[in-house]
Formats: sequence, C-alpha cells, structure tokens
Amino acid sequence: MYRIMSASKDAYVTNKVIDNSFTASDANTGKAGTIDLYKLYNESKLAGKSSVTELTRGLIKFDLSPLRKQMLTDLNINDSSFSCKLKLHDVYGGQTTPSNFKLIVFPLAQNFDEGTGRDIIRYSDLGATNFITASVSNGSNILWNLPGGMKSGSLGDSNIDVIVSGNLNDGSGIRSLCAEQFFSNGTEDLIVDVTSAVSGMLTDQIGDNGFLVAYSGSYENNQKTYFVKRFASKDVADSSLRPKLIVRYNDSILDSHQNFIFNKTGSIFLNNYQQGHLANLVGPSGDLTGHNCMKVTLTTGSLSLTYNASQFSYSSDAPFITGIYTASFAISEYEALLRQEIVNAASATFVETWHSNDSAYGFYTGSLVINANERTGFFNTPDRILATVTNLKAEYDNNEIVKIRVYAEDRDRPIKAKKLPYYSPSNIYNQMYYSVKDFDSGKTIIPFDSANNSTRMSTDSQGMFFNLYTESLPPGRSYTFEFLIKDAGFDQILTDVAAKFTVNKSSNF
Repeated sequence: MYRIMSASKDAYVTNKVIDNSFTASDANTGKAGTIDLYKLYNESKLAGKSSVTELTRGLIKFDLSPLRKQMLTDLNINDSSFSCKLKLHDVYGGQTTPSNFKLIVFPLAQNFDEGTGRDIIRYSDLGATNFITASVSNGSNILWNLPGGMKSGSLGDSNIDVIVSGNLNDGSGIRSLCAEQFFSNGTEDLIVDVTSAVSGMLTDQIGDNGFLVAYSGSYENNQKTYFVKRFASKDVADSSLRPKLIVRYNDSILDSHQNFIFNKTGSIFLNNYQQGHLANLVGPSGDLTGHNCMKVTLTTGSLSLTYNASQFSYSSDAPFITGIYTASFAISEYEALLRQEIVNAASATFVETWHSNDSAYGFYTGSLVINANERTGFFNTPDRILATVTNLKAEYDNNEIVKIRVYAEDRDRPIKAKKLPYYSPSNIYNQMYYSVKDFDSGKTIIPFDSANNSTRMSTDSQGMFFNLYTESLPPGRSYTFEFLIKDAGFDQILTDVAAKFTVNKSSNF
C-alpha cells in the first residue's frame, strides 16, 4: 500500500510586528495559499522593548479515519514496513530564502481551528487559530498554553501544546516523538518521518490534533534572521503541491499456486465467498477462524501430505481477514515417492483438498503443480517481458480504491501450436513493483518501493494485482504505470506499458 493523504486543515500563526506599533498575534491565515515560516530578529521595533523577535509556526492536520478503518482489516501499524512521512513542498518564487537552518515537527497536544484568513501582508484577517488562541469552543477562546503554541512536554503531561517524547507501550520505551530536518540551501522540500507520532494517534495514545512545524529551538533563540521559508498549503491552486502524509505498508499477498517450486517454502490461499462477498467458512461448530482452524492435504499417487491451514493475517499481531485462508509449507524434491514423476516431467501434480481438522468435511478440491527448480547453463541476458494492465478504465474519481490486474508475458517463451483456443497464464513474479507517473510532465508521483515493499504486487492463481488509491493522484491529470521486475539477478523497468488513465475530482468533494 502506497497512499498519499492530503491535509484536512492547515494554517500558520505569527506575532509579526505591524508598522512598529503592534503585533499581529490575533491574525488568522487559515485560507492562505502558503505556510510561511520565518524568524526576524530586531527587524522591527516596539515601544518598551530593547529587542524584538518575530516568529511564525505552521499547523497541519490530516484526517486519519481511513487508516483507522484499514486497521480493522489489512493494516498492521506495528509491522516493520509501516511508515509515515510528512511532506511539505517548497514554493520558492524568487523571494529571499534563508539557508543553513533546522526545522522541527511536533505532534500537537491540543486541537486548532483553521479559520478563514487570507491576508499575509498586513495580517488584517482576525480569528482563530492565531498566535494566542488555538481554537474556539462554545464561544469561548481556548488559548495556547504558551503564545505560539510552543509549550512542550512529554506524553501524558497536562497544559502543554506540543509533545516532545513519550512511551507508546510497544516495548520501545520512551522515545522522541518529534522529527527534524536541516536545510542547507533553503529551497528543499520538508520530508520527515512521523511514523511514531501517527502510530500514537491511531492507537489513541496521542491526541489526533495534527502537527506543529517551527524553527528548532537554537534557531528561534539565536540573534539571526531567517526569512522566509515558504511551503504550499492545502489551499494552493496546484493540488500536487499540497501538504502530504505519505503512508507505506507491505500489504502484498503472495499466492504460489502458479509458481510453487520444490525445496522452498510457499503459500497457497483459499477464498470463500457468500453472494459475492468474502465470508468465513462455516463448519459444524460455527465459523472457521484463527490459527490452525483447518487443514489442506496434497495427494499424488500413493503420497499424501497434510498441513495446517489458518485464517490469513498479515502478521502475528494483525487482525485475521474474513474469508481468506492460507497454508505454508515446503516439499522436498527428494521425496522418494515423487522422484520418478519429477524426473519425467520436472514437476509433480497434486490433488489439493481443504478440509476440517478431523477430515470429516471437505471445503474445496483443486490441483497444485509444484515445479523443479529452474537450472540452466550460464547466461547473462534477462527475459524480454511484456506487461499489460488488463482491467484499466479510462477515468477514475479521486476517492476510489481500484484493484489493478497485471498480465506479464515472456516474449521469448517457446510457442506451441494449438488447434483449439488456449489460455496462456501470466508469468508470476514475486518481486514485481509498480510506479505511477504523470503522463504529460513525466513526474513520478508514486515511486518504486522495494525497501518497504509498499508497491510490491500481490500474486494469485490468475496473475498479479495491486490496490491503487486514487486520492494519491492530483485530479484533472492523466497518468501511466511503469513496472520494476527483480528476477534471476536482473532488475528490469518496463516503461512501454499501454496504461493511460485520468483521475477526475469526485462530485463528493
């Protein structure tokens, strides 16, 4: 799963001095097109003060409810592949830009109101949120505990604005919950890891209030000016530049029905449907759920092998998936009762039977071919692979989750003449990844991710597939896919994929 989520609200707060006479501490910028971060030291004057420091701090919130919903099915935030990054796009427009500074991102300890202010010149639009007030509840102002929302503390502390550290009860003890990035030339995008903070929000250990972005303490407190680091806000005209929460997670399912080989552990899967919807198998005593709830038996000739089968989950502490079952095992090619069949055909065909633990009830019977390992003389040329998206539509709304199916074919495969229509199954690649690019600009929107495997395709008995979250793609644009295949020691990138599609803005937005 590679999912790009846009900010649900944002703003920045400031105590900017106006005309050397008063501060704009009550100004709101909730509908401004940018999030401006700056620190001004003694650039203005105020009566009664020998030195004046003017500051801004950014506020950003994301709607995490889609991730909470996924946690009930196919998302395990404790898995090592789960990752969340906050990305803010620099919108340098020729203005003065600071260099050699550090920004820090904190999870917020209290909520903020976005507001409707737009004026970032005179700061004449008033309202919450602002430098003094975080939000308004029942007509009463809820103030920041420290002006600018920077009263810091640990998770569980009261009367704080931002959280610096805490224990998320996951065995890692007390950890930092903030993230930092150093900017050398000042025009870089902000990209920081906020996995720990988001995990805490999703488990309700940290309030789901969003993030505060500011110059880190030493830069806010020194006697220097940093003007102005400018990021695009959620209200910027170009939707591709809006603040992003990039969520990565390995949700691939690798079914080995089409590419099981001897001497290597593989997994086979069984889906159960009721009237078109996944549903648990029902035995004499009720639903079959959990670990080792049934068995699968493989039979060929006089050989019979039985293995435990369980309801599928993505990891040991992830929820079980309704209606999906799996069994994992390895079979040796040196099994005496298989040797002759393997010698004759370089494979063995088994009758595959899924049944109750006491063997009294059968649920499914099919076949499983297990192949000998491919062994060849030395070669140093990759296969010529053609990939086709078989179910792509021309247009999608930007609020869909689309299952994309991919057919892969080795163009150098032997061709066999047939008198009757013949279906050639897709090649199966356990390490095949997708990427999404803007068709017109060529800009990569979703990159290949073989580190977290968030763009690795799943496999089943019909080929390969993955889920595409169209919210990740700015609407009003056309896109195309590229594929990366890691196989036989080669990395191949397939760019000539006839798979152009457009994402439209949903009428629900």
